[in-house]
Amino acid sequence: MTGVSEGDDIVTLKLLKQKMHDFAQERDWERYHSPRNLLLALVGEVGELSEIFQWKGEVAKGLGDWKEEEKVHLGEELSDVLLYLVRLSDICGVDLGQAALRKIRLNAIKYPPPPPVVSVSQPNADHHASSLQ
Repeated sequence: MTGVSEGDDIVTLKLLKQKMHDFAQERDWERYHSPRNLLLALVGEVGELSEIFQWKGEVAKGLGDWKEEEKVHLGEELSDVLLYLVRLSDICGVDLGQAALRKIRLNAIKYPPPPPVVSVSQPNADHHASSLQ
C-alpha cells in the first residue's frame, strides 16, 4: 500500500481513512465497497475476533498469560475490525471521530456519574477518648 510505514508515531482516523481509500483505489476495489458489503465484511471480522476469545473464559487485562503470537493475532483481528469500520464510515460520509466524540457527550448526559458518597463520619477517636477521661 502506498506510504505505509510501521514506524509512524501518530496514527489518526484521517490517516487510516486515506490509506484505506488509496488501498482500495490501487486495486480497483472501490466498486465492491458498498455500505452493505463493508458492513458484512466488518461483521465477519468481528466473528473472527470473537473466535480468539471463544474458549478462553474470562481473560485478565493486559493478557499477561497469552503467548506473543496470540497477542499478535489479536492485534491483526482488531485492526481488521477498525479498518473496515473506518472504511464504512468513509463510504457513508460519516466523520467517525466527530461521531464518536458526540456519542461520548451524549452518553455522559444519559449516564451521569453517581453523586459523591458522603460517609457518616465517626467521632474523632482521640476526641472521644479524651472526653471519657
